Amino acid sequence: MSSRYTRNFCIIAHVDHGKTTLSDRLLEYTNQVSQRVLTEQHLDSMDLEKERGITIKSHPVTMNYPAKDGHIYKLNLMDTPGHVDFSYEVSRSLAACEGAVLLIDAAQGVEAQTVANAHLAFGQKLKVIPVINKIDLPSANLDLCLKQLEDILTISAEEAILASGKSGIGIVDILEAVVTRVPPPRWTDYPQTRALVFDSLYDSYRGVISYVRVFSGAVKAGEYMLLMSNNAKSEIKEVGVFMPKMEKRASLGAGDVGYVVSNIKDPSEIKIGDTLTLSARPAAEMLPGYKEVRPMVFCGLYPVDTGDYEKLKAALGRLRLNDAAFVYSSESSVALGFGFRCGFLGLLHMEIIQERIRREHDVDIISTYPSVVYHVIKHGDVMLEVDNPVNLPDPGEIVEIREPTIKAAIHIPNDSMGDILALVMEKRGTVDHTDTLDATRVMLTCVLPLNEILVDFNDRLKSITHGYGSMDYELGEYRAADLVKMEILVNADPVDAFASIVHRDKAEGKGRELCEKLADIIPPQMFKVAIQAAIGGKIIARDNVKEMRKDVTAKCYGGDISRKRKLLDKQKEGKKKMKQFGRVSIPSDAFIKVLKTN
Repeated sequence: MSSRYTRNFCIIAHVDHGKTTLSDRLLEYTNQVSQRVLTEQHLDSMDLEKERGITIKSHPVTMNYPAKDGHIYKLNLMDTPGHVDFSYEVSRSLAACEGAVLLIDAAQGVEAQTVANAHLAFGQKLKVIPVINKIDLPSANLDLCLKQLEDILTISAEEAILASGKSGIGIVDILEAVVTRVPPPRWTDYPQTRALVFDSLYDSYRGVISYVRVFSGAVKAGEYMLLMSNNAKSEIKEVGVFMPKMEKRASLGAGDVGYVVSNIKDPSEIKIGDTLTLSARPAAEMLPGYKEVRPMVFCGLYPVDTGDYEKLKAALGRLRLNDAAFVYSSESSVALGFGFRCGFLGLLHMEIIQERIRREHDVDIISTYPSVVYHVIKHGDVMLEVDNPVNLPDPGEIVEIREPTIKAAIHIPNDSMGDILALVMEKRGTVDHTDTLDATRVMLTCVLPLNEILVDFNDRLKSITHGYGSMDYELGEYRAADLVKMEILVNADPVDAFASIVHRDKAEGKGRELCEKLADIIPPQMFKVAIQAAIGGKIIARDNVKEMRKDVTAKCYGGDISRKRKLLDKQKEGKKKMKQFGRVSIPSDAFIKVLKTN
């Protein structure tokens, strides 16, 4: 089939606006999946995706569609995630497309992530087809959606298609719009073979399988491919397309989306966003990829059973393969042993990776308190990047510490305005300006420190707005702040797993909270053990672990009181001596409990 009759498009939208349901209807209409086999969320293959009702990974699929003009078109669709933590998955899919179907929920209207994804598509110069989905809902407000489409996204309301992924309304209109509005594959006339690697997975039998979009030339089994970022060369064993399961083909031509099985066995050799070419006739220049993603949140991951270290290392290697935003490096902790320092795009991303390690790789893990990357300016204008509180230099060497900020667009109902402003102020944020979206909703543009939104910001936003609030953010600039390293001392020994970088004004409250938790969780000791929160040499909060008391006077029946006093004084001396030389061994489950409650 000529590339003239190929269309590559993806579906982008806010979380829960019906992307995956619409994909199911398209598969059903084009008879790509029979009614007998079709399941809900058919393209969501992960258990986690089905359980949470969200898309985590992009899923490509090829469909054949007989259009009204009499030609049969090959449509390559990519179903993308909607959550802010997976925006790198969206950018990766957009790089492999010429068009995007932008879904808007008829009842919810334009949301934070709708705006962000639309701008991503415009940035990649894609043809955007607006679709108002869920029009059969009783609460659908079409006039408002069309007005927002023009006012917020600057797309003409006349271009919008009215549809319902659930009942199948407008499916033909969407397919016809893709055929007529989305341009045919670009850059097909380049003389050499070039293909973009937009995803990959590891198969224990076949090694690394790369998902590619071929822009020019052809890729077939038996040839030798070359990865342009690291000049790695390997033989192509098999190529094929997604129908939606993998189906073997003789070759992949210009405009095709499919998979390539090579004899690469090491997951780290393939980078997402790389250009694949043929080693016999290599391309002179790489394809313009999408921007390099940098992790924003870091935490330590340690195996609960120290014997699982190698198993955890292998699991992280395989997850890194098809997750460009996830990074890791080895580290060790006095309290927790050997583990890894891992970087993520956000908290949901961190949660999903940890859950996948537990489920898919059967490793029980414990994670330390999440942290961000700080810029520490030392004397002599030397700048250090610190993502672990343990690596923070002595206060005497530091001129200032700069923390990353985010620019957030928060969509909320009008009646939640006061509570959300209080939440933003509590998190040390500022509100730049407020825009009215319609009669019931407003959009706040705020600047917030990234480390303040890590733990509970999204949960509190959802609870204050009763689930109607949504947030999208992008990384802003680094700003100087009065930040300090807070350490937790157990019996005067610092415990590195509990160290954190906090704002000076909040240090006392956080220190007191952590000391109370530890005092409850650490089992009683033979002597009184102090748990202290300290900044530098100054103690800012304290609590005590309960001590076991042996009744040394149990055998004294009556007699002179001095006998009892003598025994009690002897016990006191013994405890004093024990406190001088004794060490408190904190059981690993105490760490797990404290870090889990955090």
